[in-house]
Amino acid sequence: MDIKTATAIRRLRLVSAPEAVSFLILLLCSVLKRTTDFNAVPVMGAIHGVLFILYVIFWADAWNRAKWPLGTAAFYFVLSVLPTGGFFAERKLRREAENAVDAAIAARARQEGAVKA
Repeated sequence: MDIKTATAIRRLRLVSAPEAVSFLILLLCSVLKRTTDFNAVPVMGAIHGVLFILYVIFWADAWNRAKWPLGTAAFYFVLSVLPTGGFFAERKLRREAENAVDAAIAARARQEGAVKA
């Protein structure tokens, strides 16, 4: 995995958890708007909207650079529209990045002759 691909996946991972938090807070604000006089929906809606747009842009970039199959790309997109999906996306993307780093280190070690495999 090259540095641009790793960066694209890292950006997607870093925006996924805040996007999920903003979605949950927006849902809470929607309930509070209906049950009390508290109305933070316009503010939280804007914050969540910006984070969701960032998620979609970073998702498209990661899909393009990582050459994910359609199923993997669709999986990460579906996670973005589920209230807690961003937390699962972040965890899965972190594992994917760690595995890629481990593979790159192993490949470099084999290339330099440090490991005979």
